[in-house]
Amino acid sequence: MDGEWPASPPRIQQLIRVGAQQILDPPADWVEQLHDASLSGARMRPVAEDPVLAEGTRRTNLANTMRWALHNVEHPGERVPAQLTAEIMVATHDLVRRGLDEAALDAFRTAQSVAWRLWMEICFGLTDDLAELRELLDITSRSISTFIDDTVTAMSEQMRAEREELSRGTHAQRREAVSLVLEGAPIPMDRAQEQLGYRLAGPHTAVVLWSTTPDCASDLEAAAAELTRAAGATTRLTIVASATSWWIWLPVSGFGTPELTSTRVRLSVGRPGTGLDGFRSSHFQALATQRRHAQLGASHRIVHYDDIRLVSLLTADSAAGDEFLADTLGRLAHADDELIETLRTWVSLQCNTSRTAERLYTHRNTVIRRLDRADALLPRPLAECLVDVAAALEVLRWRT
Repeated sequence: MDGEWPASPPRIQQLIRVGAQQILDPPADWVEQLHDASLSGARMRPVAEDPVLAEGTRRTNLANTMRWALHNVEHPGERVPAQLTAEIMVATHDLVRRGLDEAALDAFRTAQSVAWRLWMEICFGLTDDLAELRELLDITSRSISTFIDDTVTAMSEQMRAEREELSRGTHAQRREAVSLVLEGAPIPMDRAQEQLGYRLAGPHTAVVLWSTTPDCASDLEAAAAELTRAAGATTRLTIVASATSWWIWLPVSGFGTPELTSTRVRLSVGRPGTGLDGFRSSHFQALATQRRHAQLGASHRIVHYDDIRLVSLLTADSAAGDEFLADTLGRLAHADDELIETLRTWVSLQCNTSRTAERLYTHRNTVIRRLDRADALLPRPLAECLVDVAAALEVLRWRT
């Protein structure tokens, strides 16, 4: 495929241009299929389970698809050159810093099959002439596969360059030392602390700072500084896990709520721990919190492990979680926020109506009326299913 690219007949060029224009405005369900395919398969599991990597893969796949279509609108039938766009540079940067290799580029192969199915549907709607259709499919099949091959090759080369850069300097040493500690390898404590510049004895609270928005390094840096101040810490350990995700350990047993200036950054916080075991467990809890937070689509900016521990258990099976929510809350699940918040507050205050009124700055009789309305919307009386309702309200809270 490195030889001279064959010219397409004018009629086929016209058909390609019309079809490519349709791809530039794809249906939402097709985009979702593209994303699902790009993250499917056992080899893609490390990417699919990481919110930052998963979002980067979706963004890159869609951008590549739009690039192919736009090029064929402007130059139908011509070879589409691979280009290391901003999306691709961020994606390769993140993959390498997670320790992943070229197997993660399988996303582009699996997404290609979905894109090809859409393209065939478009082509069958462009012409009834079988000879034209055959030539149209032949030319564009070559075009799509060549573009993907060229793109994957360019990304592989960029990943190799990233790995060479990463292998130099203190960041590589810190990342290696952290990996050994997290894996439970028998690395001497003194050596690990020297490479990390961080004391492993004593308390730790691990945090994942992350964003689904590229070019957010300055936001992450600001959030890290705000977090350190809120914790009252004089030092911290920071690992740049990706372009949009930092791993942080603070030598404290908890902290207050930092005032984040950037709305683009999310904080996922593990439980405080002590020593090597606490260093590991707090970090893994922070990662689990990040994954669940992203999956639930919650809008909360700061999430602690204990906040979503119950929700994680209840939503591990998404279908069963949806069924539990519907069976338990019924019409209440769609009630106004004021009513749901009143019931949630009442439950959290051990069903104390007077304290609920104080907490919500409203009259006790107003609370009673709202509770009666909520009870009427439930499939079963509140008195018979209080525990289930409390659990369902917690799940609902993290889905909004």
